[in-house]
Amino acid sequence: MATEAFEEIADTFEFLDDWEERYRHVIDMGKAMPPLDEAVKVDATKVEGCASQVWILPRIDGEGPAATFDFAGDSDAIIVRGLIAVLHALYSGLPVREVAEVDAAAALGRLGLDEHLSAQRSNGVRAMVGRIRALAAERAEA
Repeated sequence: MATEAFEEIADTFEFLDDWEERYRHVIDMGKAMPPLDEAVKVDATKVEGCASQVWILPRIDGEGPAATFDFAGDSDAIIVRGLIAVLHALYSGLPVREVAEVDAAAALGRLGLDEHLSAQRSNGVRAMVGRIRALAAERAEA
């Protein structure tokens, strides 16, 4: 199960010849994201377990399990901003009850990210996915 936005990223990655081009594409995706306002870069939005500074701000439309999940994110590391953009494509627009069903590891594996990220970055991605799932679960139970 993947969103249309994520499928577009996967399609783009198929056309890019090597990892350097894919890496640049991820960075460009991060650059295209609007930055978070400094006022929301607080402990409540900070993702623990990332080597870089990462903030995720949920933006959920509706109530209960049928609410639609979205978020904004930011990081002080350019590649991590790109990874946030990839996760945004993977999760945004889903009903909150479906967020936990997304196999993020498999989806990121389709892009080859699992093979090309350092152990530290991979841990950070897992922390971001955990935070996203927790935010959606909180809303699904409300």
